[in-house]
Amino acid sequence: MRKEVATNLQFVDLLNQWDPFHLENGDYEPEIADTIQAVHELDDPLNLAKRIQSIYEFSFEKVIPIEECLLISKDLLVIKANQSCSL
Repeated sequence: MRKEVATNLQFVDLLNQWDPFHLENGDYEPEIADTIQAVHELDDPLNLAKRIQSIYEFSFEKVIPIEECLLISKDLLVIKANQSCSL
């Protein structure tokens, strides 16, 4: 499996576990796809957190506190950094 595919699967797993709106079956596919795209584009945790917040707000018309978005953005960026550092 290519490294990028494995990394994207880690992102999906993390975002599914996050479940910010406590949905029973986690219907977040479009948001997860948009968030993964944002992770590939951004390296700054706060900018990524703001993007994540806006992605989920657009879909659910509810605002996730920026602190929660910042925590998940940092976790996502750790995965991204590990992917780029590994052999």
